[in-house]
Amino acid sequence: MASASYSSLFFLLYSSLFILLYTVVFLCPEAAALSKTLDVQMLMAVKSKWQNTPPTWEGSDPCSSQWNGLVCTASRITSLTLSSMNLSGTLATEIGFLNGLQSLDLSYNKELIGPIPSTLGNLINLESLVLIGCGFTGHIPHELGNLQKLTFLDLSSNNFSGPIPPSVGNLTKLRLLDLAKNQLSGSLPVSSLNGSGLDRLINAQHFHLNSNGLSGSIPADIFHSDMQLIHVLFDSNALVGEIPLTFGHVPTLEVIRLDGNFLEGPIPSNIGKLKNVNELHLSNNNLSGTIPDLSGMNRLQYIDLSNNSFEASEALEWFGSLEQLTTLILENGSLIGPVPSKLFCLPQLETVRRLRNNDLNGTLKVDTKGSSQLQLIDLENNLITGLSVTGETYTNLMLSGNPACDKNSELVNSKACQAETTEFFYAAGSKTCGDKTCSRDFSANPDICGDKTCREDFRVNPETCECAVPYEGKLEFRAPSFSDLSNVSRVEKLKNSLCTQLNFSEGAVSICCMSFDSHYYLNIGVQLFPFGNKPFFERAEIIRIGFALSNKIYNPPDEFGTFSFTAISYYFTDPRESKGLSSEAKFGISSVAAVLALVIAGVGGYAFRQKWRAEKAIKLSKPFASWRGDSPESKRPPKVDGVRCFSFRELNRCTNYFSEDHKIGSGGYGMVYRGTLNDVSQVVAIKRAKKGSLQVQGAAEFKNEIEVLSRIHHKNLVKLTGFCFGDGEQMLVYEYMPNGSLADYLSEKSGKQLDWRKRIVIALGAARGLTYLHEYANPPIIHRDVKSSNILLDENFNAKVSDFGLSKLSVYGKEIGHMTVSAKGTPGYMDPEFFTTYELSEKSDVYSFGVVLLEIITAKGVFEDGQHIVQTVKKKLEEKGQMREVMDPFLRGESCMGFESFLNMAMRCVEESAARRPVMSDVVRDLESILTALH
Repeated sequence: MASASYSSLFFLLYSSLFILLYTVVFLCPEAAALSKTLDVQMLMAVKSKWQNTPPTWEGSDPCSSQWNGLVCTASRITSLTLSSMNLSGTLATEIGFLNGLQSLDLSYNKELIGPIPSTLGNLINLESLVLIGCGFTGHIPHELGNLQKLTFLDLSSNNFSGPIPPSVGNLTKLRLLDLAKNQLSGSLPVSSLNGSGLDRLINAQHFHLNSNGLSGSIPADIFHSDMQLIHVLFDSNALVGEIPLTFGHVPTLEVIRLDGNFLEGPIPSNIGKLKNVNELHLSNNNLSGTIPDLSGMNRLQYIDLSNNSFEASEALEWFGSLEQLTTLILENGSLIGPVPSKLFCLPQLETVRRLRNNDLNGTLKVDTKGSSQLQLIDLENNLITGLSVTGETYTNLMLSGNPACDKNSELVNSKACQAETTEFFYAAGSKTCGDKTCSRDFSANPDICGDKTCREDFRVNPETCECAVPYEGKLEFRAPSFSDLSNVSRVEKLKNSLCTQLNFSEGAVSICCMSFDSHYYLNIGVQLFPFGNKPFFERAEIIRIGFALSNKIYNPPDEFGTFSFTAISYYFTDPRESKGLSSEAKFGISSVAAVLALVIAGVGGYAFRQKWRAEKAIKLSKPFASWRGDSPESKRPPKVDGVRCFSFRELNRCTNYFSEDHKIGSGGYGMVYRGTLNDVSQVVAIKRAKKGSLQVQGAAEFKNEIEVLSRIHHKNLVKLTGFCFGDGEQMLVYEYMPNGSLADYLSEKSGKQLDWRKRIVIALGAARGLTYLHEYANPPIIHRDVKSSNILLDENFNAKVSDFGLSKLSVYGKEIGHMTVSAKGTPGYMDPEFFTTYELSEKSDVYSFGVVLLEIITAKGVFEDGQHIVQTVKKKLEEKGQMREVMDPFLRGESCMGFESFLNMAMRCVEESAARRPVMSDVVRDLESILTALH
């Protein structure tokens, strides 16, 4: 009887739904247009499988309601990013019907469990799939091989089992493959065995397959000269057999980690020809034979050959020729004879760790005159009979278990003969706040520091000394090029990179619990505190930070190497309670009631409501959308948070009635004046539109600049203080930049000069500002008018990008697509590909910035002698040896270290094809490397 009642209820439900759908689609075109795809229905099905979705996930139109983590383009859902949201549940098969998705990131949601559906293979437009640190299980679906556009695949730190599907080899555009820290088994797939395989991934730079249960031998066919591999991380598996000779055929390799397997046989001698390798980890295998001469690997910084079965050999003299070496580890290496003294003279050497348990003998001669970095020499359990030290002394010399430490020796009571265990642990200090504590105390979470109590949910923010809940996690560096953790400047360098790239102030980032684990991965606990005096992060901020870390937009300093981040759950102030219904009958009855209520309300009312909500969403996202000047009411400027609306009288007075002696610049838009705000004594720059520009175009640019600048905040973007709109005037009020623009210093008429280092610093600042616009603003912003006159300099020559009148909000996101727009910008700086396609993307800004870089190098105008600067430089480069002629004469007397790298980067930016240009974050990384080399 109950079953019959349920059947009747559900029949009524679906009948009503059909009537409603028919009426909406055929009788209400506006409502039908809003629902012209299945995306909303499919997303609702995905949502129904999740608990703790963000509170903004309400209503029937996700794109108009601005749901957290969602990007929509032309009614299609193109990006779903919900990292660190505390989601729980499973991933519904309906996710595979969101085939407009280009980016999917659900990282750091540990309670997302179960298998990932095979329907993910339907997402043919997907370019990035990132599911780090969740609880997913089961096999990796072979259908993922259908994702032909995929460039970034990271499924690390889950519980996936079974083999790596051979179909992964079909992802020929893939740049990163990270399946680390799962429970994968079976052999490494190659196309010769299974129809497809890893050998086909010729564009991949990263194979991160470490910490699984992979077995079998390493197929020789995986590696060949067409590959672009940089990192091969196969460590901590169960691989057997010999290391294939084909490793030596991949000249781009920089990191090789094969440690922690069961590999045997000799080390291939041709590995020594890989001149770009800076880290070689072959420890804890069964390798045999002699250790080959690896002196050709002159960039080696970290080498570990410990715990193998090598033949006895003399202590290797060639170690002393590795000028970049920081760390040498060769425990149980069958070494005999004296230790080469020149080893300790290497300029970068920090630690000689674990040369213990060999047969090294004679007097240990330590000459440290050439090394200022050496912190540790560990030679325990050898046959060393004496010690001779020349140069700087240090305390971390470990010789216990050698004859030199026998009870009758002179060294027996020295610290060098005391059996000590060096613990590699570090905690970076921050500003102290006295004895202040936070009264609300949550239970300690051991995820960062094992058994140590190292966090509470409420912590004292070291910047403000107020209580706040930080976003916490662990950075795991899988191939650092060092092993000494006492280098404070290195820790500060990491901290500064987090501040700069994640857009935090220095005091808001804290580093703790820095140590190596048993796999020699470097683990670092990180705490990021909310901005200002806020006690909590908002969800949008957590999503931004999580996305930057999960998608590797954050780039650590080079010596830290590749990383993975694991986040601790963040407990928001707005926890969402489950709204699931308790019984099938209750669900059926309430659903029928809701449908009938909608039908009774009338389809016309439904359509009107949908239209009203869409207009409201537009109004909220674009505060100037209705500012058209069509009526007295609409002429009133809207209120914009953080931006002041000035009267003409105020600005007239603070510039001494716009007198000539207050004039500091001019442009096509109008004049720029210096003024002092009387009420706060703040010096500002006021851009006043000339009368001829007060037409529709000028008004649109004026409003656009206020709208853009009101939503972005970055130290390398000029700050908008306020504006004036009225009395026939349009004026923008900015922070004052006393050193003018970059163009002022590159003009021969100015008589001003910039040294090489200052030019790099300015270029780096501007690049960081553009990177923020492209990758961190939500939605991303394309500047469209990048040029040297729009790069302003403060009193310390810090660069700030200005003039956002032509900027466009990009609904496509980073490296995903383009917009078709009309041609606007400054001749000479505009993307040449744009004029054939009229398709605008972030790469258009990259081209313009490349032109600026060439101006920095040459100090020439964009057009000189009837030729564009790009053609001028290209011509000089083709005429070998003529580049000095195009270099700014002022620079010719300097060494200009890094000049070639700077020039090459500039030429990549001005490639005619947008696809061949780098993204701005890559430009930032290159400039940081050049600047670091100057120190």
